[in-house]
Amino acid sequence: MTDKKVFNFAEHRKKNIETKRRQFERVMFDELLGVYTVIDDQGTGYPIKLLDVSKEGCLFQFPMSTKAKKQFGKDTEVTLKLYFTKNSYLPAVVTIKHGQEFIDDKGNAYWRCGGVFDTTLPTYKALSKFIQFITEYAEFSCVDNNRDVAYFL
Repeated sequence: MTDKKVFNFAEHRKKNIETKRRQFERVMFDELLGVYTVIDDQGTGYPIKLLDVSKEGCLFQFPMSTKAKKQFGKDTEVTLKLYFTKNSYLPAVVTIKHGQEFIDDKGNAYWRCGGVFDTTLPTYKALSKFIQFITEYAEFSCVDNNRDVAYFL
C-alpha cells in the first residue's frame, strides 16, 4: 500500500490569508495611514516601528540601547500612541511578554518586544475593530491584475 499525502485546503487557505494580512499590515503601517507610534514613558516618547498586530497583542521594535533592555523588560506595562493623523492618536496599553535583540540585514540593532493589549480599556474597542478590518480585508480582498483601470472619471 502506498502512503498518499492528502492536501489540506483549509490549512493552505489559512496560510494564504495570514500572508495577505501581514502584507496588508505593512502597507497600512508604512504607506497608507502613516501610523506613527511612540512609547509614552512618563512624558518621554520613544519612536517605535509596529511590526505586527493581532486582537491579543502586538510586536514592535525600536533602536537598541542598554536603557531599552532594562526599561522595557518582561511584564513592563507601556502605553502605545497609535497616530492615525498628525494630531490624534489611539492609546493602547501593552504588557510586554518578551523582548530580544534583533539585528537587521544592514547591521542595525533593535530591541524587539511582543506584548498583550489591555482589553479592559475603552480605547481597545476601536483598536479591535481596526484589527478586525485588517484581518477581514486579508480574507475577502481580491487581487486586481488589470492595470488599465480608470481611477478617476
